[in-house]
Amino acid sequence: MLSHAGIDRICALLLLPLFLLAQFLAPCTAKAFLFGGVSIKDEKEMGRKFDLALRSNMNIVDDPEVHQYITYILQRIVKTTSPQPFEFKASVVLHNALNAFAVPGGFVYVFTGLVMHLNKEEELAGVLAHELAHVTQRHVASRLERAQYLTLGTLLLAIAGVAAGGAGGGVLAAGAIGAGQSAMLNYSRMDETEADQIGLQYLVAAGYPPMGMVDGFKVLRQKSWMSGTSIPTYLSTHPAIGDRINGLTARIQGMSQAIQKRTQDNTRFIRVQTLLWARYGDTQVALQRFAGKGALSSMGRGIVLARCNRVNEAHKAFDTALATAPGDPLVLREAGIFHYRKGTMHRAEELLRAAIQRDPKDYMALFFYARMLDETGRGRQAPPYYRDVLRHVPEDAEVHEAFARSLGNAGDTLNAYIHMTYSALYTNNKKQAERHFNQAKALAARAVDKRAFQRLEAAYKERKEIWEKH
Repeated sequence: MLSHAGIDRICALLLLPLFLLAQFLAPCTAKAFLFGGVSIKDEKEMGRKFDLALRSNMNIVDDPEVHQYITYILQRIVKTTSPQPFEFKASVVLHNALNAFAVPGGFVYVFTGLVMHLNKEEELAGVLAHELAHVTQRHVASRLERAQYLTLGTLLLAIAGVAAGGAGGGVLAAGAIGAGQSAMLNYSRMDETEADQIGLQYLVAAGYPPMGMVDGFKVLRQKSWMSGTSIPTYLSTHPAIGDRINGLTARIQGMSQAIQKRTQDNTRFIRVQTLLWARYGDTQVALQRFAGKGALSSMGRGIVLARCNRVNEAHKAFDTALATAPGDPLVLREAGIFHYRKGTMHRAEELLRAAIQRDPKDYMALFFYARMLDETGRGRQAPPYYRDVLRHVPEDAEVHEAFARSLGNAGDTLNAYIHMTYSALYTNNKKQAERHFNQAKALAARAVDKRAFQRLEAAYKERKEIWEKH
């Protein structure tokens, strides 16, 4: 695992929901573990429940520029593996830890801090290839099999211990299964070595420069030293990181010159890194990063200045970005969002429409375009845009809330309450979810078409079952 001091927050946040999930799943004795080990079905269930818990307690970055890019890298690597029994799914967690991890069932999590502090796409790909190898080689599942846990609930807590890593992960593990077995939850020396070797094979097969994995490890080690924190669990696993880097380097030196001299286009990596630093980085550090020329630097500077409420300066920065790259859909979108928030709706509409024409799959541009329609008295035109956005990000609470308000203004009270319930569910607001659900239920009783409510009811019951175990 790639861990960092900041991961302690995740341990604390995951402990409660995973405890509740453990209670919820406690009756589900996994007898199959005694007769052949953890099944693929068990892995999928563990992963799904873990994902639900994480999404309920951590912020997920759903910007299409970011999410689609990470998904692209993951799928590029996945294609090099043998056929897998589950579909791999990438999520980007808003957290400054230099971390990434994968859990059974194919769920892969990349932290914004990792993307922000690496230098090249192949370094990020190297980290993901390593984590992917832990899943394809079933390292977590095999260690859990040897521990012979009896319930899916304790397995889920054990997964949390492995994912969190470090002292916090040990606490989770010990709480789930006792100190005697908690040692089973850290990846072994053999696991890490195998993940290095298999991951390197995946990286090379995907067409990346093989030194990406080595360079990524070096960056993480350097960042840990520079920040004054302890070396991450992932990098302190025996054998020592220096030995592992030397071992990987020796393997790479045995490859053909054609493979060793590969290059990688980092254009998309730089675009994503620019967005993350502009939105979430320390403002002073970010402004220093964006002091140069070029459309992306000007756009990044505009985003940061807007965060600092330096509106006039931000306006100038966006104008510079647009003048430099008038056809870049990302620049158009970000400038459009800026003008929407500034209240210059005519300019916002012009820019957002241009962004959508150039990239119809940019659901963030679609979302702000729908909001612009609402703000300019054309709310009845907005629902198709909201629905399109929700096809891409069905669990985005902000989208559900905005859509609910739009529907309410249009007089569609039932669907307004349905989406308000979704918004409350995905922000883990139990009281609001219950209140909005009951209002939707009363209205649905008189409705002819109950399908939308029935879908909500299924989602609500799943969350409620977990909440009621607390």
